[in-house]
Amino acid sequence: MTTRIFDPTRREVLAGLGVGLGASAAGLIAGGAAPAVTAQLALQARPATLALKPGQPPTSIWELAAVSHLGTIRLKRGDRCEVVFRNDLPVPLAPVWYGLNGPAAADTLRGRAPTAPDATETSIISIANAGTLAADFRLFEDDLKLPARALPIIAGEPNRPAVDRDEVLLIEEWRLRPDGTALPPGRDPKDTSPLYTINGKTSFELSAAAGERLRLRFINGSQRTVLAIKLESHDVRVMALDGQPAEPFPARNGALVLAPGARADALVDAVTSAPFMLHDGKEARQLGSLTVSGRLERPPLLPPQPLPSNDLPEKLDLKGALRFDVALGIPEAGWTRPASFSVSSAPAFRARTGRTVVLALKNPGPVTSVFHLHGHHFRLLDKLDDGWKPYWLDTLAIEPGQTQRIAFAATSPGRWLIEFVVTDWSAPRLVRWYAVE
Repeated sequence: MTTRIFDPTRREVLAGLGVGLGASAAGLIAGGAAPAVTAQLALQARPATLALKPGQPPTSIWELAAVSHLGTIRLKRGDRCEVVFRNDLPVPLAPVWYGLNGPAAADTLRGRAPTAPDATETSIISIANAGTLAADFRLFEDDLKLPARALPIIAGEPNRPAVDRDEVLLIEEWRLRPDGTALPPGRDPKDTSPLYTINGKTSFELSAAAGERLRLRFINGSQRTVLAIKLESHDVRVMALDGQPAEPFPARNGALVLAPGARADALVDAVTSAPFMLHDGKEARQLGSLTVSGRLERPPLLPPQPLPSNDLPEKLDLKGALRFDVALGIPEAGWTRPASFSVSSAPAFRARTGRTVVLALKNPGPVTSVFHLHGHHFRLLDKLDDGWKPYWLDTLAIEPGQTQRIAFAATSPGRWLIEFVVTDWSAPRLVRWYAVE
């Protein structure tokens, strides 16, 4: 008997998934039981390779791929998106969305079980916010045999800002053994060396004409490392953080500091050719370059205006807020690996819909840690607890022994995850949950 190795082409995958996409959407529209589907997305978990080191065979990895889209996935705020997910990897998996803010039914581990190997599942996701989103398998990293790539997703504003180019720059960290194989996060990195890529390349090249205004969407797709990315000799103006518009401000010394999973949208007016420099806290390295040639002939551009609001609350009621202390990573406090997670465990806190919640996030350990809040974006409070920074976040790095206070409006009912991980490659990812009732 001959065994056929199933290695579908994009055409074959689309043909198979398209039946489910079209039939499901048609049923919803015809039945009138729910609002019409306005976008469709076919995702596939599959093996892949990356050429990371010259002279060595491509490195085997896993990836979450959009087989329904060529290039970057571009949706729109307000879309009701039907997502068909095909798992062609040997372990149960589900896409974990970052920056989505709902619905709770899409929150992995809490809302639905992962998809079994060789299975396909369909879900409906509402795109409530415009901004830079991402999806990956990080909550399933205990079962990953190989490191897996993040998938950038753009949710466009109803009125797009005036830019000449809109580019995603996905920064990723790899730990390579001497034989060129890659180690997944959460394992001892002994005998490995770090390597970084932008959009899968160790030397990323971006071309522009002088005078072009670029919207650069930086995503820290690394799993453990806080990274600083800098475009030399340019004014880098921050327009959004973690998918939410900010009051525009210049990046300090032109550098963006991003925790693992964090995103930053910046506007850059191309002036001259310059390198992209990356710093991982130990050393700086060139990871690519902007090549500027020619000139775009037009009048000088006006200063950038703020991006359209996603209608998050302008003010938070700090005086009447519910306040909770959250000690990060302490097993006795209920933190557990995702594989052991259960909603029968005690929640980190509960809040009524409409209340302001203030969390005191305490990092008792000797290493910088990273906190991620599912379901909501938060304000980083000033040290005196009398105001907040002029931006929203969903991910925050907290230095050793420090406490940071954050506040958010509990507007999305449901049970939501919170994540914690130490910025060490071998550290486990831990989760808890909270309830908005």
